[in-house]
Amino acid sequence: MTPPRLVVGITGASGAVYGVRLLRALREREVEIHLIASRWARITIEHETDATFAEIKALADTVYGENDQAAAVSSGSFRTLGMVVAPCSVKTLAGIATGYADNLVTRAADVTLKERRPLVLVVREAPLNTVHLRNMATLSELGATIFPPVPAFYHRPTTLDEVIDYTVLRILDQLDLGGESPWRWTGLPDKD
Repeated sequence: MTPPRLVVGITGASGAVYGVRLLRALREREVEIHLIASRWARITIEHETDATFAEIKALADTVYGENDQAAAVSSGSFRTLGMVVAPCSVKTLAGIATGYADNLVTRAADVTLKERRPLVLVVREAPLNTVHLRNMATLSELGATIFPPVPAFYHRPTTLDEVIDYTVLRILDQLDLGGESPWRWTGLPDKD
């Protein structure tokens, strides 16, 4: 049986580590990974992490060029679980919100929306202006999940790795791929 497919887009926004960790977490699951990384994503990955882009490409089953509009993921007939864009630049956010599919990341996201499949956008920008917020609201109304990588502290992380891994777990939860974790909220301990 063929494993389910997931499209992962990585843009040039700061926070490339989220896309890298997502790909590594997906390798541990039975998922066929289809990766699209923009030119600036490739640069940002190598600037912000210790990985080379060649190492990151090796984590995916299929890698597409950002201008390959004839790629399998550009068609709704290519069945997938959905798509995650991590990190998602506000430029990409705007393109998706307006249907301006000028590259394969925005085209694959457009297809994901039109097919009513889960689309998770890990928007990496702060502060947000009104245009960003309007684009997020538009996409939320269309069914996308807007997922800024905001850390949680109730599991009392002690390292940056724990903060990032928890965020990746929650991203995977949006696609029912999260699995078990000791970091899940179970309520406050009884103090009586």
